[in-house]
Amino acid sequence: MTRTFLKAALLGAAAALPALPAAADTELTMYYPISVGGALTEVIDGFISGFEAENPDIRVNAVYAGNYDDTRVRTLSAIMAGDPAQLSVLFSIDVYELMEQDLIVPFDEVATSAEDKAWLKSFYPALMANGEAEGHVWGVPFQRSTIVLYYNKDMFREAGLDPETPPANWDEMVADAKALRKDDRWGLMVPSTGYPYWMFQAFAIQNGQELMSASGTETHFDTPAAVEALTFWRDLSAVHDVMPGGTIEWGTLRQAFLQGQTAMMWHTTGNLTAVRDGADFDFGVAMLPAHTQPGSPTGGGNFYLFKGASEEEQQASLKLIKYMTAPERAAEWSIATGYVGISPAAYDTPALKQYAADFPQAVVARDQLEVAVPELSTYETGRVREALNSAVQSVLTGTAQPQDALEDAQSIAERLLRPYR
Repeated sequence: MTRTFLKAALLGAAAALPALPAAADTELTMYYPISVGGALTEVIDGFISGFEAENPDIRVNAVYAGNYDDTRVRTLSAIMAGDPAQLSVLFSIDVYELMEQDLIVPFDEVATSAEDKAWLKSFYPALMANGEAEGHVWGVPFQRSTIVLYYNKDMFREAGLDPETPPANWDEMVADAKALRKDDRWGLMVPSTGYPYWMFQAFAIQNGQELMSASGTETHFDTPAAVEALTFWRDLSAVHDVMPGGTIEWGTLRQAFLQGQTAMMWHTTGNLTAVRDGADFDFGVAMLPAHTQPGSPTGGGNFYLFKGASEEEQQASLKLIKYMTAPERAAEWSIATGYVGISPAAYDTPALKQYAADFPQAVVARDQLEVAVPELSTYETGRVREALNSAVQSVLTGTAQPQDALEDAQSIAERLLRPYR
């Protein structure tokens, strides 16, 4: 083979190869959690693929990092190791600690155009509350929730209860749970691992008690109304015998409900799609029962922007977050999970309108936003929350009395928060 012929052959082969894609101008790393059932990493991967197709100059490395606590640890470890993320989905209640550690940038300092400002105002106010502090917007809703009551309509019928009339207050919930109770079935289960403070906050709100100040510097764990709320939760087992004693596992409760071990459960709306897909019975979803008032804390994760990113990376991160929170994606995520559609516009999309018409359980959590309050969030939130978790679990397991346990938790919280007042 002559040199001229070889050169021509090589040139022809090179021309036949497909062109390699140009390297992205900006590369982002985003950590995110999943704390409910379902193959949801595939949905996130689809969002990222769609974004990259529309923005070929931006490459996104989306890293599933476990539950919320795992994701926070992994994200902050990467930042400390000099391999930072530009954005992440973390607990909405992490905001004060992230601010205190000087790790995040306010959205209102990056989203400055008229279009950006309108976008920041497009979310449900109840979902924005946990991300707003000290006059800035630090977190933007993504996978957000309220606690809802799931109930087995077939069991309601069997017990002579109206399946279209779930309990509206504590007294009705106890009465229904007693009617539903059998030797091999509980009337009600409320999870007390994973996020016991969250469930307790729901009971406290329903009894008219906010657990923290809007400034994140004070807690109200040991008031008479809070003590009464925890006493009622304990008495569902200890007095009324409608709920198992001890702790009830967050991670296995959904399956217990699907297997018929309990007729009712309190759980995040983020599990709604997994319940729908797994149930072989007729089930309903209702707002949590009221006592002196109705209510639930919000929950779930917000997007955050981290310091240390270049201006180009910040703007690319903002573009990605706007894409993932757009009404169409918010609707798709709500349908895939059960999480609340984060904006009124999401519920105006044809997809979510049709879904809600076919499956009205999907709008219960949205409607409950009218009476929802921000999830428990303070400075030193991890240690404050752990003190309350320990108090709740000690009462439910019978090792402490509600008054004593909550006084101890309040004392710890006051010591931790004293420097911030």
